[in-house]
Amino acid sequence: MPTPERTSLGAILAAGSEILEEEGLGGLTMQAVAERVGVRAPSLYKRVRNRSDLVRLIAAAAVVDLGERLEAESDAGSASGERGDRAGGRDAALAETARLARTVRAFAHERPAAYGLVFAPGDDSGLEVEALREASAPLLAVAAELAGPEHALDAARTLTAWVTGFISMELSGAFRLGGDVDRAFEFGVDRIAAALVPAGV
Repeated sequence: MPTPERTSLGAILAAGSEILEEEGLGGLTMQAVAERVGVRAPSLYKRVRNRSDLVRLIAAAAVVDLGERLEAESDAGSASGERGDRAGGRDAALAETARLARTVRAFAHERPAAYGLVFAPGDDSGLEVEALREASAPLLAVAAELAGPEHALDAARTLTAWVTGFISMELSGAFRLGGDVDRAFEFGVDRIAAALVPAGV
């Protein structure tokens, strides 16, 4: 059994994230995390104030994880030459929007409980606005390309609301009429993104 000094905050958050995905928010207790990292529960309080702080830190780490995935996807598009300038890059911006939406969806399927913390955090989530802004930067950038800089935040919120609504319904099993859900997602993203482009552009 490791000593408390050898138990890092990173190890605690990793264990907490695993428990969150395996057992849900109700199963995420200080005792469960302590057992997972191999220490006694009181030892955790040297790194984490309480369970609420633990949940907040796990949510913050999930925001960073999602932001890094979005940034990597955006960078990959830039490296491949798929993004262009505002005048000539509408198709590239539409393609990047779809890739970023798929990235959010993949994150949600891989880490559904963490996704729930990020996108339905409640009033006491403690997520910092600056962290959310940084994670959202790739989406805000492509929204500016589609709708113009003056409407970037509005466009990003519109797209995010549709994407998260679709994903939430998908994860809860709300699509009961059959059909190809993947195709429906692609259809929706394409139509929403195209609708963000001002008429005549």
